[in-house]
Amino acid sequence: MSDNISDDVDRIAAVIIMAAGAGTRMKSARPKVLHQVAGRTMLAHAITAADALAPERIVVVVGHGREQVEAHLADVAPDAVVAVQEELLGTGDAVRCGLAALPGISGKLVVTSGDVPLLEGATLRAMLATHRHHHNTATVLTTVVPDPTDYGRVIRDDDAPDAQIARIVEHRDATDAEREVAEINSGIYVFDVDALRAGLGQLGTDNDQHQIYLTDMVSWIRARDGRVGAHLLADYLQVEGVNDRVQLAARNGQLNARILDGWMRAGVTVVDPATTWVHAGVDLAPDVTLLPGTSLEGATSVATGAVIGPDTTLVDVEVGEGASVVRTHATLAEIGPGATVGPFSYLRPGTRIGVHAKVGAFVEAKNAVIGEGSKVPHLTYCGDAVIGEGVNIGAGTIFANYDGVHKYTSTIGDRAFVGSNSVLVAPVQLGDDAFVAAGSAITGDVGAGDLGVARGRQRNISGWVARKHASRNDTGEAVK
Repeated sequence: MSDNISDDVDRIAAVIIMAAGAGTRMKSARPKVLHQVAGRTMLAHAITAADALAPERIVVVVGHGREQVEAHLADVAPDAVVAVQEELLGTGDAVRCGLAALPGISGKLVVTSGDVPLLEGATLRAMLATHRHHHNTATVLTTVVPDPTDYGRVIRDDDAPDAQIARIVEHRDATDAEREVAEINSGIYVFDVDALRAGLGQLGTDNDQHQIYLTDMVSWIRARDGRVGAHLLADYLQVEGVNDRVQLAARNGQLNARILDGWMRAGVTVVDPATTWVHAGVDLAPDVTLLPGTSLEGATSVATGAVIGPDTTLVDVEVGEGASVVRTHATLAEIGPGATVGPFSYLRPGTRIGVHAKVGAFVEAKNAVIGEGSKVPHLTYCGDAVIGEGVNIGAGTIFANYDGVHKYTSTIGDRAFVGSNSVLVAPVQLGDDAFVAAGSAITGDVGAGDLGVARGRQRNISGWVARKHASRNDTGEAVK
């Protein structure tokens, strides 16, 4: 069937996600399914796709690194059922373990994998619609790949588009003629639960791997007059898996290209897609502009008209309408409408920049609230500060917030002015319209409208330079 089968489907009994493999080619202490693509683990992508079916239960079959996988599931899918595959005895055994965690279920069940991060929920819905439309006992998601080497070949009864699948032959077992077949098995299926349960109970391990192959269910069902159909997927990249770091990088690039394509079609300008990265959880409004070297990660959101970049990384940052963020690294921060940030700014968690406020070059802000229209233009550390509206913080100012044991907050009133090269030793308060003289080390509060001065008085020594020079000869040596 084609990809345009109606995806209006009833709720299904369960989705089983196979995530037990060791992933040895990743050469990692982290389980393969926990490696990230577009800012989410591959397992989280699999769960998102499964959720599109609104199943009654999602079962994740774990094995290698199960403690790490279970901890991750507690965060991303706390309602998922965990089934443990104690020994890695093949895909059939993995599904059997998943079924054991679902006693008494009946109806339709989808089997998918935890390492195909480009798989879309719409594809699973279309596959399930094909299954129902043809009253199949089992339906295999198939595709045609440029190089089918090492894939299981799908052998059909004949060449008709809706012909049943007779068997699935692994590459190493295929004849020369069968290896000419380009249609391959994706490893993703729909089963009627009763047939699946009965078949898995009878499949053996009489093969060179001594494993239970889920693909053997095809022959088992056909031998009992069941119908095994295929849903042919045109977009083969959706079912490309990840087995090593090279493939991981490829899937990251492929998914990023699809994410950017979607945002550009939705009205976002991406000047250079080759150097722009946007995670799956990012939200962008129309008329946002992303300049080269931009990376938007986590749950970052950018409102209409904002310009981000070049060379900017935002992680879990909220950017308001019309804001400009240039050559900046920011994490867990808020940038208000019309605000300007950068270049070379560092916004740490808890920073909130108000409407039309400015954070400029070589400024680091942490847990700082910067009010509407206020300016922290350059060369400042602004930590644990509450800055009112219309404030100017001079170059080289340091908010000294840490005494070696505790951190303290400084509060700056509206329209206050802090001169360059000042140190505010927290906790201090500057009232509305207060001034701090340049070069001051402020250790006490400055009242509203007052001037705070905390520095040594300047003293000029008349004739000092001439006397200094007269005390040395032409070679610069001191005269005795």
